[in-house]
Amino acid sequence: MELTVFKMNLQQHITTLSEWREMEKAALELLQIIGDLRFDRSIELILFRHGIYDARPSEVLDLHLNSKKYVEEPISIYMSLELAKGITKMDLAPSRIDIGKLAIDRLVAHEQFADVDAFLTHHLGEYIGQDKKTLTPKDVVLYGFGRIGRLAARRIVEMTGKGEQLRLRAIVIRPKLSDRHAEMDKRAALLRNDSVHGKFRGTVEVAHADGELIINGNRVKMIFAKQPQDIDYTIYGIKNALIIDNTGVWRDKAALSVHLRPGVQQVLLTAPGKGVPNIVHGVNQKTVDFQQDTILSAASCTTNAIAPVIQVIDDAYGISQGHIESIHSYTNDQNLIDNFHKKPRRGRGAPVNMVLTSTGAATAIAKVIPHLAGKLTGNAIRVPTPNVSLAILNLQINKTVTVEEVNALVKQHALHGALVEQIQYSTSEDFVSSDAVGAEASSVFDAPSTKVAADGKTVTLYAWYDNEYGYTCQVLRFAKYISQVRRLRYY
Repeated sequence: MELTVFKMNLQQHITTLSEWREMEKAALELLQIIGDLRFDRSIELILFRHGIYDARPSEVLDLHLNSKKYVEEPISIYMSLELAKGITKMDLAPSRIDIGKLAIDRLVAHEQFADVDAFLTHHLGEYIGQDKKTLTPKDVVLYGFGRIGRLAARRIVEMTGKGEQLRLRAIVIRPKLSDRHAEMDKRAALLRNDSVHGKFRGTVEVAHADGELIINGNRVKMIFAKQPQDIDYTIYGIKNALIIDNTGVWRDKAALSVHLRPGVQQVLLTAPGKGVPNIVHGVNQKTVDFQQDTILSAASCTTNAIAPVIQVIDDAYGISQGHIESIHSYTNDQNLIDNFHKKPRRGRGAPVNMVLTSTGAATAIAKVIPHLAGKLTGNAIRVPTPNVSLAILNLQINKTVTVEEVNALVKQHALHGALVEQIQYSTSEDFVSSDAVGAEASSVFDAPSTKVAADGKTVTLYAWYDNEYGYTCQVLRFAKYISQVRRLRYY
């Protein structure tokens, strides 16, 4: 009996491993197709909003397994491969296509179409046509090279593909060293390695003679300047550029207007702005006037995290009032050890204290969703973690709901509609802050933590957010939007 059981277990082990190897081979084939489409035709295939062109086969298979968050049964790697092969035969315009979403639609409508080609033609037919294939690349200059600046450089280069969207042309730095070569080396080292986000998955070369960093083949000019007025971008061949100011030094329209130098067309601030439109992409980007709004703000990381979830709840149930508490990782603004700081409490050592402080996110929501003005309050607690924060939304709503109804509503918006890039839906009961490091969505909705009071009209929601990388992804989504280089999308 024991020998029989042993043989059965051994055969099961061999069979499972053999099946896994076949799936890995299919994942490798899928990745090859994804790479060819990306670099040759500017078509990016993603899986449930996750970029996978540079993933390992096992990572691709894990994403397929986790698709059960959205459907009862995980999506098969073989279905994704079949869809990708079908897409290669189509004359599609530059686009970003979620094959996970396509696979779900394929399962639902399987009986309606004779084969996968007919299905793809029905769902992607509007993307066919030569007239939709021209995008004019946008020159981008990063003004500042701190936490957000370096992540933006990584992200832009990773998104370069065929080079038809954002092109990183220059990085402006206020000099710290008299030796420019030494400073370039130090800046390059910070780009290559990051204590939170890990090693850059690419190459960074320093071309001292040309004053450039060569990042994955992208030649990026390093401009040393003490103030924006010192720069004429046209001498570097930069035209109609978008300046992404990630220094936080200039916050209002008058101060930011100094960036409108020769070669610059638009300015985007990576912080809340005064006297300029504050935009959370996915929520209110359509309010931008492309003719008048040359200076814009991408709001704050917290505002980008909470605005999409608040909009979903407000649209469905109506919010009468609420309080937002942000449990926020410490930032470079705080002191490592106790020292003077102009703001209350922030002078105490960040790595050893929870610091109760203020946040403008609740007020900022009114700039994004105007009819909520005066209905929300907010505070923040800075905690001893280097990245990822948690927003706790306690909301009074106008309808009676259950936990299941609220979660189903948010899940629907995480999979369909205008907020799929902003909201990631998590069903994990073991989710912790480090699990959100590198999340591309502006917020990760923690479904198991949702609470509804006995009256059915008081809901408490929890949303994690990578206040560095997730926010940077939002900034660049908005940058592509105002630069009018957003490709067609199927999510």
